Amino acid sequence: MSQSEKELTQKAFVNREYAFKHTSFEQEFAFYNYVKNGDVDKVMQMMTPLGAGGAGMLSEDFLRNLKYHFIVMVALITRFCVEGGMEMETAYTLSDLYILIVDKCVEVREIHKLHREAALDFTNQMNRLKRNKRYSKPVIMTMDYIYDHLHSKISEKDIAAHVSLSVSHLSRLFHSETGRTITAYIAMQRVEEAKNMLRYTDDTALDIGNYLAFHSHSHFISTFKKYTGITPGEFRKRYYRSNWNQTKAAMPNADIEKIR
Repeated sequence: MSQSEKELTQKAFVNREYAFKHTSFEQEFAFYNYVKNGDVDKVMQMMTPLGAGGAGMLSEDFLRNLKYHFIVMVALITRFCVEGGMEMETAYTLSDLYILIVDKCVEVREIHKLHREAALDFTNQMNRLKRNKRYSKPVIMTMDYIYDHLHSKISEKDIAAHVSLSVSHLSRLFHSETGRTITAYIAMQRVEEAKNMLRYTDDTALDIGNYLAFHSHSHFISTFKKYTGITPGEFRKRYYRSNWNQTKAAMPNADIEKIR
């Protein structure tokens, strides 16, 4: 028996003894498919800290282990995105960029932050790519303008000037292609951004509402409840870093301390 075969046998024995199982293929496949499909919400829901709960050990050095897992993740995401229609040069350039960045990381928290950033960057790019195939250029420009100005006051007049159309023409075009008014779309995008901030930041609901340019705190609460069925406070109680906490519960104490 070769040395590698002996080590593989020993590793398998240890995994059985401690009931360790790698993350299921179905779960991993679903995550990468959500990235490929540009589904930001699903990616956020399924994302767990690198190296946790069934990820396997690629190095005995904790920091290096996280870097290796990060590189594997980026490589797989890159291939899924190319398969989903992203230009190969764009995908591999983005992949190289993130691998160069992670190579310079010296702290665990840097890698975890970069992990989330990279996954969402690829997902958002795929989202735009698929959206561009469905909508006309003025509608795409309108969506991009709204996304870039969620934190400030947005008027249909300013958007119309940006896309070089009259307000009435743009409103009809946007509604015919999306099934929503521009005003409703703005509100929905602000609520989606608020949901992410309530889940993954420590900002108060008041600060989030102000940051996203709602007229008042009561306006933020009523709009949020209109699209989610619950208030921002109730949403935070249910979902605040929910995936992170569930993952921590399944991790060995030593690993949790390292992440802290």
